[in-house]
Amino acid sequence: MALSEHYLDDEIHPIDIVETLASHNDWDFDRTADNQISMAVEGQWRTYSVTLAWSDYDQTLRMVCSFEMEPPQERLDALYGALNEVNDQCWSGAFSYWAEQKLMVYKYGLLLAGGALASPEQINRLISSAVVNAERYYPAFQLVVWGGRTPKEAMQVAIAEAYGHA
Repeated sequence: MALSEHYLDDEIHPIDIVETLASHNDWDFDRTADNQISMAVEGQWRTYSVTLAWSDYDQTLRMVCSFEMEPPQERLDALYGALNEVNDQCWSGAFSYWAEQKLMVYKYGLLLAGGALASPEQINRLISSAVVNAERYYPAFQLVVWGGRTPKEAMQVAIAEAYGHA
């Protein structure tokens, strides 16, 4: 059964859909406000913090997928170079480093202006794409920050496709 078959009311709030998805996937979550939810999504490399917030003002469902990162000051330029390389590869969403919070974030906004409605499948894909991208580029960021690699060298890890199982 498709996720959207659980919803008969076309006017369901996007954060209600996210809460249902979080429950369905057994993710720890906290409905921090009527228009915001935060959850922990387990990945291969780490657990990611995923927050979604609905803005009535511009009719956008905003998502931030983040993980802690504390690069040494002398590696920040290389990290910013890696961010440029990574964002050239991302077709939806973008990574940023929030130095004050010591967080690497993947951001995306789903614009639903003009009465458009988000489906559970869209929101599920939004969350899964964020985690997939974080998982894909996490090793490259680590190589740049802690391995002393150049952004181009580190990107070879993210670009390489793994085949089979270990």
